[in-house]
Amino acid sequence: MVKKCIILLAGMMAAGAPLYSQDIRKDEAAKMQLEAEKLKGISADSIKSWKFGGVISLNGQQVSLTNWAAGGSNSISFGGIISGFARYKKGKDTWDNQIDLGYGIIKQGTNKQWWKTDDKIQITSKYGRQAFKKWYYTALGDFKTQFTEGFNYPNDSVYISRFMAPGYLVVALGLDYKPNDHFSLFVAPVTGKFTFVNDDSLARYGAYGVQKEIRDPYDGGKITQNYKTHREEFGAYLKMQYQTKVMENVTFQTMLELFSNYLHHPENIDVNWTTLTTLKVNKYISATLTTQLIYDDDINLLRTAGDKKGTMGPDVQFKQVLGVGFNYKF
Repeated sequence: MVKKCIILLAGMMAAGAPLYSQDIRKDEAAKMQLEAEKLKGISADSIKSWKFGGVISLNGQQVSLTNWAAGGSNSISFGGIISGFARYKKGKDTWDNQIDLGYGIIKQGTNKQWWKTDDKIQITSKYGRQAFKKWYYTALGDFKTQFTEGFNYPNDSVYISRFMAPGYLVVALGLDYKPNDHFSLFVAPVTGKFTFVNDDSLARYGAYGVQKEIRDPYDGGKITQNYKTHREEFGAYLKMQYQTKVMENVTFQTMLELFSNYLHHPENIDVNWTTLTTLKVNKYISATLTTQLIYDDDINLLRTAGDKKGTMGPDVQFKQVLGVGFNYKF
């Protein structure tokens, strides 16, 4: 009797083992499905926290004159700009990233060389943590330089600038006021501004405010001061950004940067002000107008306009680029 009971119990256990194993596998599959749904929700939530956008614009102009009584010269030009952003906002955290690129060339008259009309690289990253209401504790990094060599035309044999000569880096800590997605005002009382001139021939003559080389003409040209390829400044920084839709098919954005060096003539404020206006004709054709105004008391340049034309010294720099052509907004 005992033997029969043992055999019967063993048979029941053998029969129930597959069912128990199937239950375990079902539980594991359910848990895996639940984890997958959680990960999917986290991924979707992360994507919703990001906003991406920008504009790509390519334009050109061609002028051809034959027996034209009023005068003029043939010309052909090409240019383009890329402006893009990636913004993250979740809870009390924000992270704004911006890139602006521009380049333009022109060939005019009998000139066989292409002359540069525009050249810009600017990358900005700004992280903020909400302090109160619309204000954020913020850290900012901003980098500027250019793609290729620049010349003081018509002299195209000696360059006066190139990639990372100059290059500018701003690192700042402060408060950022962001009432909406269209406007921000960043004020930083603690800011480091770094100027790089990674070209010995330019740095030797103190281009863009770096320390120049000094030689003693009465001692066989002995070097009494070595040149530097970088310059450090410490001061206060302000950056304002604004963008809006002026009317149907017309958008406008602007950026103003101000910097005051605590350690050297703080009353002389560096200014960098840019604007971009886009007039959309249809989905792919538009006109763009960009402007840039710069003033830096540490940069000596050859003045080409005004009462001081032909002299060297700091002055207001202004650039305007108007283009009509292909435009894609994303």
